[in-house]
Amino acid sequence: MDKITAIDTNWVGHPKSIAAALLESEGHRAIIDPGPESTLGTVREQLRAKGISITDLDTILLTHIHLDHAGASGTLVRENPRLAVYVHSKGAQHMVDPAKLLNSAGRLWGDELKLLFGETLPVPQENLHILEGGETLILGQRKLDIVYTPGHASHHVSYFDDANGVAFVGDTAGIRIDNGPYVLPATPPPDIDLPLWDQSFAAILDRQPARLFLTHYGFSDNPQVHLAQFRERLYHWCEVAEEALASAGHNPAAKVSAKHSEQTNDTAAREAVAAQDAEAMKIFIKESRAEMDQHLGPVEAEHHAFTAALNLSFLGLARYIRKRTPPADTD
Repeated sequence: MDKITAIDTNWVGHPKSIAAALLESEGHRAIIDPGPESTLGTVREQLRAKGISITDLDTILLTHIHLDHAGASGTLVRENPRLAVYVHSKGAQHMVDPAKLLNSAGRLWGDELKLLFGETLPVPQENLHILEGGETLILGQRKLDIVYTPGHASHHVSYFDDANGVAFVGDTAGIRIDNGPYVLPATPPPDIDLPLWDQSFAAILDRQPARLFLTHYGFSDNPQVHLAQFRERLYHWCEVAEEALASAGHNPAAKVSAKHSEQTNDTAAREAVAAQDAEAMKIFIKESRAEMDQHLGPVEAEHHAFTAALNLSFLGLARYIRKRTPPADTD
């Protein structure tokens, strides 16, 4: 019998923030998004309670390579060298050599990186199985179809178990804790792309799943309503970020793109962008948090805000807003 079990990783003492999914079928055991290495002790305990050890696992299926989803993969392979790790081609190199991934995460998380995510070990090349989207995996008697679903990340895929009516969508459908009343965008840098995200929404709905499984957190019913609510809030938050940037002095007519500001040697230009972001972030967080308080109440809003990291959501949207503005002509 096919079984799907949500494993609460209890991320740094926060229950219902990160869920791994355990898939069992005819003796085959796969785990979707095992989480960061910092939560691996909890995952071991929950598996042990089901009579399963790390060496009993056969497969790791990654929706994408962000540390809260994939960070434990290298450690799991070290413990169980026969594990097959499935990942999109755009993320595969960062699993083999996570240095750039860790450098990027370090810039975002600073001194909290090790506490939140633990140690991120490389995955040997021979353990990796590369996905592009369009593949079908047979795991025991379970069939999973893979669909490329960028928008949140350029290396994001989703897994569809049509027989059980479940789509494992990682962060493509945002954050909704225990099928609750509020769907929260998660838009960290560097890959946010709203038009691509729209295509991913359509790809998910085209498969007509009965339920979504979200890494943050658990099952969500009625995917059509869920995705409609999420899309509306995603675009609304993008507008809030754009208005916050304008209030902080960002002028789209100046055509300063994120790519240009990163490549330029003009220290003053980079500092100006950083100052705009710092001021605009305060405005964005104040407005988005007020909206969350209204829908959820302050306690649950804090839970959602911790899980989503509102500052990173702003930075991802700010980068997207600047990227879609062409750089100024240099003639």
